[in-house]
Amino acid sequence: MIPLVHQCRAEGLNRFVTRLRYDNSIAYPGDSLLLAVDEQKMLFSGDHGLIEIAGTGHDSFDGDVVVVDPSKGLVERLIRANSVHNTLLVTEQCDQLCVMCSQPPKKHHLDRFEEYRSAAALAPFGATLGVSGGEPTLYKAELFDLIEATFEKRPDLSWHVLSNAQHFEVDDVDRLSSPEFKNVTWGVPIYSTDPLSHDAIVGKQGAYTLLEAGLSILMQSAAKVELRTVLMQTNSNDLSLIADFVARYLRFVVQWSIMQLENIGFAKNRFPNLYFDHATDFSQVARSIDIATLFGIDIALFNFTLCSVPESYREYCAASISDWKRKFPSACGGCSKREFCSGFFEWHPESHLDVRPL
Repeated sequence: MIPLVHQCRAEGLNRFVTRLRYDNSIAYPGDSLLLAVDEQKMLFSGDHGLIEIAGTGHDSFDGDVVVVDPSKGLVERLIRANSVHNTLLVTEQCDQLCVMCSQPPKKHHLDRFEEYRSAAALAPFGATLGVSGGEPTLYKAELFDLIEATFEKRPDLSWHVLSNAQHFEVDDVDRLSSPEFKNVTWGVPIYSTDPLSHDAIVGKQGAYTLLEAGLSILMQSAAKVELRTVLMQTNSNDLSLIADFVARYLRFVVQWSIMQLENIGFAKNRFPNLYFDHATDFSQVARSIDIATLFGIDIALFNFTLCSVPESYREYCAASISDWKRKFPSACGGCSKREFCSGFFEWHPESHLDVRPL
């Protein structure tokens, strides 16, 4: 795994956001420039004083946007310049209890919107920033303000926001359809077309009805929507029904992503009862892809290793797992397709690491 938090020593008492840069010939607002480096530490200097980051070795921080906490002696990488996987966790509160939730909700909310606003202003040109939770739209006003304030300074940036879409209202349509939201894609989960099944998976009665209303508002707003479906034993037979539903009613979506299960959070102790082995039975996934493509719906397979998918369907596999939490078994070393493969989550069970190098 790539560490996102490092020990540091820094001047001052209050947390601050800065961009670390190796080129010290010119400083832009918000930058901390490299002064010295060795195998044990790196020393930067900026408007907030000196920052000494320990134990970095050969890890590159050049262009990374970080938040420094002098009192705790920690530096956290919020936006990594050399990664396309940058996600801001805006809250750990949620109004659902999904059976496979990878980020179990917490009661306490830590407000980091101001830090994220500062970080977004320093992001690499043209970057896409992810937003996740919890449920981000529990703090809809703050989220909308973040997107709008960032657009004012950085219209080149794009957003991908994970949301259950249950907190949008008719009054949001004008705002959601404004230019400030043109670069926002909403990643919205749907786990079944049967309301009772969907509600059971997300642990919330009435969730499906609210989801339908939310999708309607997003459609009225001409918003970009990516639908997401986690494949499990409990909904594998519903997959082609979801494909039919999307083809009939939700053809405005920019993509439908079918996702393999992540063995963390609530899913960790339920993995044997939830995990659906698509390598053993790919028929439902194949039928769903066939339906989606027939109606011109873009579809992607997330967290599916290339060698576990029939050759004729591999083109739909995305290298979806963030680089900082991705692993490959040693047998993948000689695979000619490794650079295009999702690999496995760092915490994927050893018993399910079967691969066939291509």
